[in-house]
Amino acid sequence: MSADQTREDIAKLEKQEYSAAPCAKMFEKLTVIDARGHLLGRLASFVAKEALMGQKIIVVRCEELVISGSHIRNKLKLLMKRNKRMNTNPSKGPFHHKSPADMFMRVLRGMLPHVWYRGSAAMQRVKAVEGIPSPFDEIKRQVVPDALRVVRLKPGRKYTDLGKLASELGWGYQDVVATYETKRREKAAEWYAKRKVAKAAFGKAQKAASK
Repeated sequence: MSADQTREDIAKLEKQEYSAAPCAKMFEKLTVIDARGHLLGRLASFVAKEALMGQKIIVVRCEELVISGSHIRNKLKLLMKRNKRMNTNPSKGPFHHKSPADMFMRVLRGMLPHVWYRGSAAMQRVKAVEGIPSPFDEIKRQVVPDALRVVRLKPGRKYTDLGKLASELGWGYQDVVATYETKRREKAAEWYAKRKVAKAAFGKAQKAASK
């Protein structure tokens, strides 16, 4: 076997390897999860596992997450936790978040090996927001049945709304988010009404054409 033929065989093998590389990209599609009515910890555990496997996730409406337990109990727990600080230099942490989205991301961080590259990369794949901002209101939203309050929490048990809890502990944008959400719902209702009329007209035209 000549040296030129050996080089050609190596070049063919290299081409085969490079052509197979794009097939490894399994998770390219963005998943939007609607957090309304989900339990905070259970949703965070699901999102953490998916992020570690490579899925990109956006969690919307974090202000409508719930925590099991009465409102006053959870409020007192957070107020006690806020006293934890570095005695000599508080600017070095621990940092206590006020917004529901940041609270969710902090819970998620505790479920990931965020110090290592694998966990840090998983954290970068997840984003959490209050309300449903403009790019994501046109994308189909998913729910996690195993994390829903109506599925997991026994009827009659007390629970806490994260948005209300955050607003009482210093989050000042609850009214702003509520205003934007009202506008978004009105816009969605108008779009749905137009779509319904157009669909009815299309069905009527189809029946007329079939005759």
